Amino acid sequence: ELGAVLSYDVDGFLHLFPIVCAKRTHRFETSDWWCVHSSCAADPVLLSSCSSVRCKKSIPPLTPPATMSDKVRVCIVGSGNWGSAIAKIVGANAKRLATFEDRVTMYVYEEMIDGKKLTEIINTTHENVKYLPGHKLPENVVAVPDVVEAAKDADILIFVVPHQFIRGLGTQLLGKIKPTAVGLSLIKGFDVAEGGGMELISHLITKHLKIPCSVLMGANLAGEVAEEKFCETTIGCRDMKIAQTLRDLFLTPNFRVVVVDDVDAVEICGALKNIVACGAGFVDGMGLGDNTKAAVIRLGLMEMIKFVDVFYPGSKLSTFFESCGVADLITTCYGGRNRKVSEAFVKTGKTIVELENEMLNGQKLQGPITAEEVNFMLKSKGMEDKFPLFTAIHKICTGAVKPQGFLDCLRNHPEHM
Repeated sequence: ELGAVLSYDVDGFLHLFPIVCAKRTHRFETSDWWCVHSSCAADPVLLSSCSSVRCKKSIPPLTPPATMSDKVRVCIVGSGNWGSAIAKIVGANAKRLATFEDRVTMYVYEEMIDGKKLTEIINTTHENVKYLPGHKLPENVVAVPDVVEAAKDADILIFVVPHQFIRGLGTQLLGKIKPTAVGLSLIKGFDVAEGGGMELISHLITKHLKIPCSVLMGANLAGEVAEEKFCETTIGCRDMKIAQTLRDLFLTPNFRVVVVDDVDAVEICGALKNIVACGAGFVDGMGLGDNTKAAVIRLGLMEMIKFVDVFYPGSKLSTFFESCGVADLITTCYGGRNRKVSEAFVKTGKTIVELENEMLNGQKLQGPITAEEVNFMLKSKGMEDKFPLFTAIHKICTGAVKPQGFLDCLRNHPEHM
């Protein structure tokens, strides 16, 4: 497609030069110039808002990835509210794009709803009435109750289940999927590694299934994505050809995708922000106001950056300013389920488990679980005092400290000493 290069001259002025380029935007450290769509280059208003214009390095235009012998087949492993919201995007794009097989399988844990199987309801009404009611799924998305049956022919496996279930699913899928398949994890959390320590979910998938695994994280509240409200997301992927295919599968006018190669940092941001969101919920539950919540967000972001620097050195600070980082943190601290349930935790005095059943249809809240896993990691390294916000949130979630003690944590944070 005809496009343009944005380039600075020696005096610092920005110029547009027509070129032929592909509709691709990635953030890999291989070039000093940017591609924009020709339609945007011709229109200053579109150019100023186009998500493909990026003030940092990108790869040059790429030719489309080599086609497979058959169309690319996609399986979504998981069908909660986020998995179902993603199924709307993936199903529509698979139907629209010639690269992909129309039929998208979605593994659904079988449940009975008013005497009917959930998979039968989804395949008949094209609606996940339990986890995403009121939103129609594309008719080419097929609910399958057997994970092996759903995944066996897939070229792309999209994992979107609570992170505590991924190890069991990996065991079921071992040796039952294509050896050429690739994974994409939308799972926000860690896994406790055998013998101690923590393991990233994408690493766990790669280790157990022997396939490469990228990640997708961002400021993406499931309900708003399902309603097709505008948002951004971040894909962390080290392979440029795989990145192109994944971007095509997810990109829509209202779901904008940026690809970076800092995969671990993207994934860690998606996990740690849920801990901070619990702290934001405590603040709301105690009526401490937006200034206090802003302090929680700032201190939480600093501990997120520090955690990555200590445990996963080599990551890029710039990744925290993608959608997976500060944007997702802000969204989750104001509108996510972790904030909402944590607020109710303070106001009602009920346990997290009770509130999960009442407010989430029994789905698990990720923040408290991730806080426990991170605390395990910090304790094993003797570093609990280096991350006082994470530590305090964990103690409050487990009942070791009253929510009212959270304010003391903020007052005495090392940042203020």
